Parts: sequence; structure tokens; C-alpha cells
Amino acid sequence: MALITSDVDRFEAARPRLEAIAYRLLGSSSEAEDAVQETFLRWQAADVGRIEVPEAWLTKVLTNYCLNQLTSARARRETYVGRWLPEPLLAGDPMLGPADTAEQRESVSYAVLVLLERLSPNERAVYVLREAFDYPHREIAEILDITEAGSQQIFHRARKHVAAGKARTEIDEAAARRIVEEFLAAATSGHTEPLVRLLTQDTVAVGDGGGKVPARAKAFEGALAVATFLRGLFKPAPAKRALVGGVPEIYATTANGGPAVVAVVDGRVVGITCLEVGEGGIVAIRSQVNPDKLVRATEQWAAADHGEPLYVL
Repeated sequence: MALITSDVDRFEAARPRLEAIAYRLLGSSSEAEDAVQETFLRWQAADVGRIEVPEAWLTKVLTNYCLNQLTSARARRETYVGRWLPEPLLAGDPMLGPADTAEQRESVSYAVLVLLERLSPNERAVYVLREAFDYPHREIAEILDITEAGSQQIFHRARKHVAAGKARTEIDEAAARRIVEEFLAAATSGHTEPLVRLLTQDTVAVGDGGGKVPARAKAFEGALAVATFLRGLFKPAPAKRALVGGVPEIYATTANGGPAVVAVVDGRVVGITCLEVGEGGIVAIRSQVNPDKLVRATEQWAAADHGEPLYVL
């Protein structure tokens, strides 16, 4: 059935919210865009005039499509080369969605996206819809075809799992930049001691190269091991430049609302390192270097002004 202009406009008005939901559910911008496109195709095929509450209908179609994707994603990730990490999004990306409350900002933080990977698809959906988009449990129950009491139970269980694994403290943009500047100064000093002072004793470092860029699948654990790894990582070397196709310029920014280091070669983002900060220092360092997961970041980077790099490798 062909859509009239007002029906297309109605869908386009909902697109930003749908993309933000899908990104939180799937941890990938390209998969989120695919999910929204599939939702549009189903909207296009539906008898739109009979749909009483379009927003609820679209959210239900999108969420259930994402649930199916999450179920199949678990099987795909068993064959993924190395460690799978979510795709980070740079500051200002509209797919990050609403950021008016602390709960909304936290729900899209990189640390929480990593934790959401441990939840069941239903737990993840309930958590995202309730925590990030403030859907009532009655509506969540209708979207997922469960009872309202079931939605409440799933939410409390999911929230407990996320809280148990989270060490992040909320940081404003100015503080995030200071943290990255201190981190880079320590990482490029050529010594491990300055880095060790910034890290917690049980800090971890891990990367996702997707089998396309070298990245250690097994995490480095402990302040000394992580500091030693980082000291070598930030040491300039011709081999590193050859690997990424040029001279990496290093910038301080925010990704998913938290402090991040961005490596750029000739305008192309080749790496985003997200720093998770707790009360005692940096508790986790997660690097995304899989080029497939940096396409959107490169597009966003090209559209903004970043000033001079803090460091050149």
C-alpha cells in the first residue's frame, strides 16, 4: 500500500527516536539503521489508517525486530574474530538520543552498552525502553507481549545486573577533556609510573579489531600490565604508521558521553578509546579499531571542528 506524504512525514518524525532505541539495543549504528529501515518497510506495507497509535506501533515493530537480531547476533558473535565491543558514537551524534536525565545519559554510556551485552534480549529491551525512554511498564508489556508485572520484574533484574557491573561516575565535558589530557600525557611520557597512578589496581584494557586490525582479544588486567601495554601502544613506530596508512593524530573528545581518545589519519577515524572512570581512577580502557565500526564516527568527525591534535604518533 502506497503511503501518502503525511504518513511518510509521520515516520520521519519518529526516525530519530527509533534509531536511538535501536542503537541502544544493538550496539551498532549500521544495524540500528537497518532495523529502522525494516520498520519503515513494514509501515509502508501496513494499513496505516487503521493504526490508532502510530508511535506505539512503530516502537513495537522496531523492538521485536531488534530482539530477533539480538538472538541471532549471539550466534554470530561466537564466530567473531577477537573481542566484540559496541560501536562508540562521538559527541553530538543524534543516534545517542535523549540526554536530559542522568539515567538517559548513563543508559548510552559505553560502559553500560558493554554491560547490556550480558543481559538477555528481553532484559535489554525492557531496560532500554524504561531507563532511557521512560516508557511505562504497561506500554512495555504491550510491546513485548508480556504482563505488566513481568515487565517490572525484568526491569529490576536488568537494572540490578547493570548496577553490579558499573563503576562509572558522571563526568561533564570539561572534566572528560582533562581526564583524556592527563591520560595522554602519561601514556606518551615513556614511563609506566604516571599511568599506574591514573589507573585502579584492577583496571582492564581490551580492544576490538574484528579480525581486520590487530587487537588483543584477551584483556590486559591490573594497573602495571595495562600501563606497560599503553606505554608501548603510544610509542611512535614506522610499523604502526604503515598499519593505519599514515600518521595518526590523537585528539581528546567524548564518546557516548564519556572521556575518549580518537586517532585520526587523513580525516579518517582509525580508533576510538573509551575511558571508564570510577572513584579511584580509570577502571577500564576499551578500544574500538574495527574499521567497520568507525564509518559513522568518521562521518561525524568530518562534520565538526576539532582544533589541533594533542599528540601525533
